[in-house]
Amino acid sequence: MSLRRRSAMDRAQISALVFGVGGFGALVAATASNEWKVTTRASSVITATWVYQGLWMNCAGNALGSFHCRPHFTIFKVEGYIQACRGLMIAAVSLGFFGSIIALFGMKCTKVGGSEKAKAKIACLAGIVFVLSGLCSMTGCSLYANKITTEFFDPLYIDQKYELGAALFIGWSGASLCIIGGVIFCFSIYESNKTPRMGYAYNGPTSVVSSRTKHHGGGEGKTSNPSKQFDKNAYV
Repeated sequence: MSLRRRSAMDRAQISALVFGVGGFGALVAATASNEWKVTTRASSVITATWVYQGLWMNCAGNALGSFHCRPHFTIFKVEGYIQACRGLMIAAVSLGFFGSIIALFGMKCTKVGGSEKAKAKIACLAGIVFVLSGLCSMTGCSLYANKITTEFFDPLYIDQKYELGAALFIGWSGASLCIIGGVIFCFSIYESNKTPRMGYAYNGPTSVVSSRTKHHGGGEGKTSNPSKQFDKNAYV
């Protein structure tokens, strides 16, 4: 493998790791955030008060700076789509964590992971894990957003209506980063297999005597006695 091609693959894998780890951080932030949906000001009676809801707790605040959060006390009273989004986001965060660890062993710039062929397989596995993490997050955020938009545009829905929160956009961004990083890792094994291997010819061992004989001989057909070359007079 040429030095230029190897350095290009190293840069590609480093970029993929940056995308994957950045997406993993965004997924953690989105999962822990309480701003999955916020009250719309259009349907709020008191415009100085707003409500945030997340996967784990509900929060309310007002213009005076008062802010209070109340966690979901039991999972049995939580709606089904929230539980589904919880499971998907936890799976996405777990896969992103393991994908980051596996990617470190599959990068060519590290000394762990074995041979280059083994590293290529490990990098491909890390890419698949990152893609699965992004798909889980994308599915969870889309499911939650679909519930919000369905209730918002339903004219028969008379309860409090909500809008999309910042956590959904963070989750979508993190999912996109994980998928991009995973795709780059998967293409790295393709580039590794595509690179031709250099072949070296082995001509067999040559002795010092034979090499000296060829160098000091006058030409073909002349033979020299090896014992005469090491005569004691030669060292006087």
